[in-house]
Amino acid sequence: MTRPRILIFTASHLCRNPRVVKEASTLGAAGYEVTVLTLSVQERFERIDRQFTAPLPFRRVTLDYTSTTRRTKLRSFAQRAATWGARWAVRWLRIETVQSLGPAWPLLHMALTYPADLTIVHTEIPIWAATRLIRAGRAVAVDVEDWYSEDLMYADRRSRPLKLLKSAERFVLNHARYSTATSEHMADALATAYQCPRPLALRNVFPLQSRTRLDRPPSAGSPSFIWFSQTIGPGRGLELFLAAWSRMTTPAPLYLLGEEKPAYRQKLLSLVPPERREFLRFLPLVPPDKLSDKLAEFDIGLALEVPWPLNRDITISNKIFQYMNAGLAVVATNTVGQAEAMQAAPQAGLLIAAHETTMIAQLLTKLVTDGARLREMQTASRRAAETQFSWEREQPRLLTAVDRALAGVRPR
Repeated sequence: MTRPRILIFTASHLCRNPRVVKEASTLGAAGYEVTVLTLSVQERFERIDRQFTAPLPFRRVTLDYTSTTRRTKLRSFAQRAATWGARWAVRWLRIETVQSLGPAWPLLHMALTYPADLTIVHTEIPIWAATRLIRAGRAVAVDVEDWYSEDLMYADRRSRPLKLLKSAERFVLNHARYSTATSEHMADALATAYQCPRPLALRNVFPLQSRTRLDRPPSAGSPSFIWFSQTIGPGRGLELFLAAWSRMTTPAPLYLLGEEKPAYRQKLLSLVPPERREFLRFLPLVPPDKLSDKLAEFDIGLALEVPWPLNRDITISNKIFQYMNAGLAVVATNTVGQAEAMQAAPQAGLLIAAHETTMIAQLLTKLVTDGARLREMQTASRRAAETQFSWEREQPRLLTAVDRALAGVRPR
């Protein structure tokens, strides 16, 4: 019997997109023939992608711009030039084209050449491409990992084709076999904005890890904070948190894990009093399959999302769920999405207002000086992962949605 063919279409490196990897692995393990179509633009990330996806039950195909051949270099240069020109046209002439998002047409062409019984699209270019795929008669599902037309800061939004993105989102959400989003609030907001069937809220959780913070004894010294992201940069709430952290009466180490920009590192250090700078430490990125064990080395996980733009406010950062999985107490800013997660597990940590510097400093000081309370939070955090926020609990809902989509059933 021929296995149903599923094409998962994204436009980012898989080491930077764990949601796609979880989806593809689940469907591959369930017996589907899964192909992941993606874009490869950085040689370092391409090496990581090849290494950690090799044993996984899906095939990966790429539009590759990392090859060192003369032909690929010329193609990459032409593509970057065209994208730069398209973004200039959006910014200064208000002329919107999909080229401003990157190599949309080559990726669409590749998607059309791979026959599939169901295509699941992620990220901006694939959502645009889905409008063409649907009109070509393809069965398409969409995962709104981020609300792309409502994302990024103002300076970056000026060169983005926002009308084009909104139009594509509206069309695909109203014509997809099914749609998913990262939180209940995002699902509600999308349904209201686009008058579409309400997406299934499929949280960005992870398979339960075996090694957690609870497997180690409490910290002998001051408990440690950890924050991680792909990039250590502005717009992630670090500046406001440092203002509170610097005022703690009991110093506690703060680790920032991610790809850092030297100029921004110096800016962060300049925000910290000289006597506290030794407690602010930077860690390099780790491969995706090593991150869970790395997080378990710390005590308190930080999810410092800001409430603007709208997408940042209503989504739920995957940080929260990874901290819970690793058995860390969680300190999260009170965006709408993060409040949704923390209110479901109120004993797992603290929900804070980012601008209340003095109060946050007091709360953090109490937390790091009360070992029994911290351990209770860590235990509650891990329990929340086990009982509510794990991929083992979410994947049956994904499989049901895919089964219904392949049977031709669309949501009302």
